[in-house]
Amino acid sequence: MPQNVPASHQPLGVPHPEGVTEDEFRAALSRLAAGVVLVTAHDPEEGPRGEDVGMTATSFLSVSLDPPLVLVSVREESRMDELLERQPLWAVSLLAEGQRHIAGRFSMRGRVSDRLLFQDMPWTRGEASGAPLVGGALATVECRTEQRVSAGDHTLVIGRVLATSLSGSEGAPLAYFRGRYRRLA
Repeated sequence: MPQNVPASHQPLGVPHPEGVTEDEFRAALSRLAAGVVLVTAHDPEEGPRGEDVGMTATSFLSVSLDPPLVLVSVREESRMDELLERQPLWAVSLLAEGQRHIAGRFSMRGRVSDRLLFQDMPWTRGEASGAPLVGGALATVECRTEQRVSAGDHTLVIGRVLATSLSGSEGAPLAYFRGRYRRLA
């Protein structure tokens, strides 16, 4: 492979200079169970009233208690990455086990608009972020971007937590393991 081709554009099955292929990496990390969240933000520049945007993610974690910081990893040059580069306010809804359909609809690639995706699901607008908060989620976290870090083909967005809310239910989280949504045993 020529020296000037980024590693993120190497064909599948071809080892990176360090020796691991994308398939090997994906197979190993699929063994790590992850919680599923919906990352949302309001794009005030899209249309006369703006547009709400959502993205399913499994790379979301707590970073710091003091100050309260979280991190989400978004695909570089995705709609969410481009929006969070100019819109510092966003939110995360920690999805419950019964919300697989929400995770699935917001993980589709190549969709033109998110407007229809929000239409038939319960949600409220976050007071601190202005972003949609999914009704029935186990918890919601509203954030303001503190830092963006380029990391390979993704951007790590670190957000200061402005507000949280907990649902009244003690339901189980939606988990992702070996390429599928799973139930916790």
